[in-house]
Amino acid sequence: MGYSTADSLRTVTLDDVRGAQKMLSGVARTTAMEGSRYLSRRVGTPVHLKCENLQRTGSFKLRGAYVRIAGLLPEERAAGVVAASAGNHAQGVALASSLLGVRSTVFMPRGAPLPKISATREYGAQVRLHGQVVDETLAAATDYAYETGAVFIHPFDHPDIIAGQGTVGLEILEQCPEVRTIVVGVGGGGLAAGIAVAVKALRPDVRIVGVQAAGAAAYPPSLAAGRAVSVRHPVTMADGIKVGRPGDVPFGIVRELVDEVLTVTEDELSAALLLCLERAKLVVEPAGASPVAALLSRPGAFEGPVVAVLSGGNVDPVLMERVLRHGMAAQGRYLAVRLRLTDRPGALASLLRALSVVDANVLDVSHVRTDPRLGLTEAEVELHLETKGPEHCTEVNQALREAGYTVMD
Repeated sequence: MGYSTADSLRTVTLDDVRGAQKMLSGVARTTAMEGSRYLSRRVGTPVHLKCENLQRTGSFKLRGAYVRIAGLLPEERAAGVVAASAGNHAQGVALASSLLGVRSTVFMPRGAPLPKISATREYGAQVRLHGQVVDETLAAATDYAYETGAVFIHPFDHPDIIAGQGTVGLEILEQCPEVRTIVVGVGGGGLAAGIAVAVKALRPDVRIVGVQAAGAAAYPPSLAAGRAVSVRHPVTMADGIKVGRPGDVPFGIVRELVDEVLTVTEDELSAALLLCLERAKLVVEPAGASPVAALLSRPGAFEGPVVAVLSGGNVDPVLMERVLRHGMAAQGRYLAVRLRLTDRPGALASLLRALSVVDANVLDVSHVRTDPRLGLTEAEVELHLETKGPEHCTEVNQALREAGYTVMD
């Protein structure tokens, strides 16, 4: 169902990663490396973006999934494979299986975004929706593997998966041989471990920095304890790195070869995603934006040139809208205010005129006239405004108060 004891003890080597690179030739794209002048100015050193969000299936996951499935014995291939995932791993397994002529079944949570469910089916997998959280989905997938003999394809905890992901590291060294620091998002640890194996074997001077969402950061306490420990109830918008416990195989590699693991906040993730969209013209999911979030939150802390790995771009449009507004708010470019005014004809028009004077762009207006909290002559208005930054937010609030409005928040 998972990996054997021998697998869990097997060391991943540079030769394994090079073998994976040959196997992936003509299958996975050599993704672009884009320089970012804006980030370079902000961080104070040259910054390049490794665009795995432009990989087939929209993330790096195809690399490891293909190498793992390609390495199965003929009788294992005949039994089919099974995986559990809310998105990127699901699509990677589905496409890899189709390319190799292997039957695949992918269990996904019932609440998985519809675009990810549709894409997984279109890549050739049979999708089964089960459970509300990934742990329930994972249990269903492992039960299915036990009952049917299908091979369970773990998203990160297997040497072949790590070797496949490590091909990203080889490409980085080929595309940016002068690199001094590589920053990569960390969930279970497969990508960071694979990159570290490849890069440290060839360039031990390159610093590898992992990044986790603060609400789902299992690696810092695990590294402190010297063993993989779990985080109860991980919470983050970055579902690609929302993992409660490091994988046993990648943890050993990360502990040995990754120089540092940092954490970033939800505000920092949102701001980074917004920056990638506006400045780099790249659609990146929150997990993929985590290295950029680390760079923005710690300018001057990284020796350059720096390569930030944008691990994926599969973001649900509904989540994208919410994250963009969150990112604008984090940068002081989005302001929500609630205020009371006299309920009379023309009152709302007067309010909007007051906002136009200070050049605030009104995105949404909610107007409540009947509420037990309101007096007979009062109305409550909630406004969502696009602003130009923190100073403009202060100016807008001040203008509303000077115009006689009671700003509640």
